[in-house]
Amino acid sequence: MTILVTGATGNTGRHVVAGLARRGQRVRALTRDPDAARSVLPPGVELVRGTHTAPDAVTDALDGVTRLHITVTPGLADAGAELVRRAVDAGVRRMTVVWGGYVGPTERAVADSGVEWTRLEPQEFMSNTLTWIDSIRTEGVVREPYDSPSAVVHEADIAAVAVTALLEDGHAGRAYNLTGPQALTTRERIAILSKALGRDIAFAPITHEQAVDRLLATGVSREDAEYVIGWYASPPKEASTVDETVAEVLGRPARTFEQWVAEHASRF
Repeated sequence: MTILVTGATGNTGRHVVAGLARRGQRVRALTRDPDAARSVLPPGVELVRGTHTAPDAVTDALDGVTRLHITVTPGLADAGAELVRRAVDAGVRRMTVVWGGYVGPTERAVADSGVEWTRLEPQEFMSNTLTWIDSIRTEGVVREPYDSPSAVVHEADIAAVAVTALLEDGHAGRAYNLTGPQALTTRERIAILSKALGRDIAFAPITHEQAVDRLLATGVSREDAEYVIGWYASPPKEASTVDETVAEVLGRPARTFEQWVAEHASRF
């Protein structure tokens, strides 16, 4: 059995690849830059050049694949249905998909594919904290527009649920809301970081418009920028409510934000 992982070097994808490799699976990793991927993925993983947003380039990567992991990323909305169709035609019989924040064209295509599927619906990733690196390093400041509570989830837990759903029965047709074990405000996350780093970090609120402009400056479309900042302005109930799905699927507690910080503190 060969399992193809798209977005293989991304925040969750690299953990999916590593988790499958630890369980002795034959893993094929789809990546734009196989040379760079070798430094972050386990030895023995088959590396294939390509991107899931260009289905024409994925045909060879799907050869012999029976299970597929998809992470919905910008640009996949127009290509996702075709990617799913080609996967089914190639013989894929089980898929996991990390949604893009809502059930869009790719998520619907997976659900309508006729094969076993599991949709992972993480709320806010703990790895979003990495966007604070530069301002913390240079100024000791975090600038965000809102201070709402968020039950942030560790990206490795998202991946662990994906690995479980890919390899074990009982998860087909399920949509899993995934959160961490605590709902934390921005200020509370900053306090945890401050304690771990041993230095004060200030919270400096910015306006909604400033937050949108900041995303636009990174190349994000206005539509996506407005969606992201709008989510923080009025987060869904699921984002601030702790869900026990991670613990129930994995048989262990979800990782805490303190654990995530301990793993990444040196980067700040």
